Amino acid sequence: MKIIKRSGTEVAFNIDKIIAAVRKANHEVVENERLTDKQVDDISNNVADICRSMNRTLNVEEIQDLVENEIMNIKSFEVARKYITYRYKRYLVRKSNSTDQQILSLIECNNEEVKQENSNKNPVINSVQRDYMAGEVSKDITKRFLLPEDIVRAHEEGIIHFHDSDYFAQHMHNCCLVNLEDMLENGTVISEVMIEKPKSFSTACNVATQCIAQIASSQYGGQSITLSHLAPYVNVSRIKFRKIVEEEFRLAGLTLDENKINEVAEMRVKEEIKRGVQIIQYQVITLMTTNGQAPFITIFMYLDEVEDGTLRDDLALIIEEMLRQRILGVKNEKGVYVTPAFPKLIYVLEEDNIHEGSRYWDITKLAAECTAKRMVPDYISEKKMIEYKIDKNGNGNCYPCMGCRSFLTPYVDENGKPKYYGRFNQGVVTLNLVDVACSSEGNMDKFWQIFDERLELCRRALMHRHERLLDTPSDVAPILWQYGALARLKKGEKINKLLFNGYSTISLGYAGLCECTRYMTGKSHTEKGGKEFALEVMQYLNDACKKWKEQTNIDFSIYGTPLESTTYKFAKCLQKRFGFIENVTDRNYITNSYHVHVTEEIDAFTKLTFESQFQKLSPGGAVSYVEVPNMQDNLEAVLAVMKHIYENIMYAELNTKSDYCCECGYDGEIKIVSDDHGKLIWECPNCGNTDQDQMNVARRTCGYIGTQFWNQGRTQEIRERVMHL
Repeated sequence: MKIIKRSGTEVAFNIDKIIAAVRKANHEVVENERLTDKQVDDISNNVADICRSMNRTLNVEEIQDLVENEIMNIKSFEVARKYITYRYKRYLVRKSNSTDQQILSLIECNNEEVKQENSNKNPVINSVQRDYMAGEVSKDITKRFLLPEDIVRAHEEGIIHFHDSDYFAQHMHNCCLVNLEDMLENGTVISEVMIEKPKSFSTACNVATQCIAQIASSQYGGQSITLSHLAPYVNVSRIKFRKIVEEEFRLAGLTLDENKINEVAEMRVKEEIKRGVQIIQYQVITLMTTNGQAPFITIFMYLDEVEDGTLRDDLALIIEEMLRQRILGVKNEKGVYVTPAFPKLIYVLEEDNIHEGSRYWDITKLAAECTAKRMVPDYISEKKMIEYKIDKNGNGNCYPCMGCRSFLTPYVDENGKPKYYGRFNQGVVTLNLVDVACSSEGNMDKFWQIFDERLELCRRALMHRHERLLDTPSDVAPILWQYGALARLKKGEKINKLLFNGYSTISLGYAGLCECTRYMTGKSHTEKGGKEFALEVMQYLNDACKKWKEQTNIDFSIYGTPLESTTYKFAKCLQKRFGFIENVTDRNYITNSYHVHVTEEIDAFTKLTFESQFQKLSPGGAVSYVEVPNMQDNLEAVLAVMKHIYENIMYAELNTKSDYCCECGYDGEIKIVSDDHGKLIWECPNCGNTDQDQMNVARRTCGYIGTQFWNQGRTQEIRERVMHL
């Protein structure tokens, strides 16, 4: 026999629940008015008999009505009254569910934390609100049904952060490297429509952007593509243009001069490249995914990713055009060129482009100009990455992160070849290191004991992420699992084989290493005594992941968490639990991952060199940055930093400023000030404008650029950043 729960699902009838509910009401009345055990059993059995005789499945409310009737039938009115009161109280609880209130507040745009949860989402827009509404429901389901109570409690208290619980109810993963090569070469399917191999470069770019939007709607994290997968289609266009130009010469009665034909065709190829890059830039930022924002997409630019010759020359042309168009920017609603948040660009520094006079030095100079103007590209050192990312064959590898900083571990396929594209991350749980330190009260033995307990909590939480993906059928996201973005599985086939053996990763995040070290040692982790402790903590995290991997055959990896809204949440939780501790909990943010504290005076070169040793211990993802002033008139300094990155650190970026005031046309740095109530606001230093709707502000948030403003914790962190150059 079945019953229908309030959620609409059918479950087996359980008479014990009726007995328990009646007994609970029974114990609420005075002893001489209580039912006997036999009467309780008779009521329960009568209800069961009625349910069996109904020839249909009753719902919970109907069954509770039957229970009330049976109690009333034996004239036990006090017990009936208590049972009715209990039902009514539960009804009120459901009616006033905090999820309902959260949804209503975000619809009316009066929830400050939700409004500033994501610096690239505008909470006023219907599609964003719809995504947030679904997210609140998912969070509620996750808390009440999908996660153990202790993990939920640890998340709410800021001891850990269970990332993206607003998507956890669905069987979705975090981020990926798109196998665009497979999708273009072998065709794909979008919304049940076959997309065949492109016949030109611009068409390939158009298909790529459509794939990007579809992928973004099927996962909740960042994705990356490489321009090397688009480069072969330049020659496809070249061959086509040569035939067209030759025919045009013939029809015009011109001499069929092969050099002239090739010259004209090459001009059209360059126009085609310009058109294709324009398609990528504008479609990526104008396409709206189902979560209410432009796709979180990173574009990888690595010259040595393709063989030398025509293919690499074509890739160089694409990279050059991508940089030129990004330098220009995109027009805002007033027609002024501003800095877009996406696509994020990554340029690989290598021997052929990092030295003055090297083969692609001019492209590197263009990249420096782009960084000075638009904050991207960010830079990967081929030299350092090959040193860090060693596969089981003993070979170094260079490949992009997924989105802003999440890196896969090296993987070799069944043919012994390295594989990056078509792989993904299963999800993230972050450990608040500051809470571990404060909970230990400075006792080192207690610190490591609590550390072990918290790591076990994180392991269990991560296993819940993994188990949520287990047995997921490929049908839930055909673009990912069936049509080439990540795999070519059959309909109905489960994705399980992609979750083990290192094909995908799962991430143990960490935050607040700086404050943790200060509390435990009294020193910054840039100082002797502090650094050694901080490195020991990092190694401890890595050792834990190694042990878990050996136990499960799942690739656990350490991830330098890019806290956005969570930095504020963690800070508030720490203050509530431990009060205000100087240089530890006295700010409305804690430091991302291993970073040097934003207020600490340190020069760019020293900072990058220092952080490189911690970045090496964050194989699942990390990025370092240096804060710099307007560098557009000092490209030599930008290039000097880039050369230092190449020699010293795997992945880094320069945080420049790129703002615009729509009221007065000021294009310098918009400042952060305090209003009369102490709230941090943005203000144009030229005209005093404080209307966020009348300014374009772009700031590096935590590996990516944000353009929709931030909560008070992150805003304080941005204001307190010192210059490193």
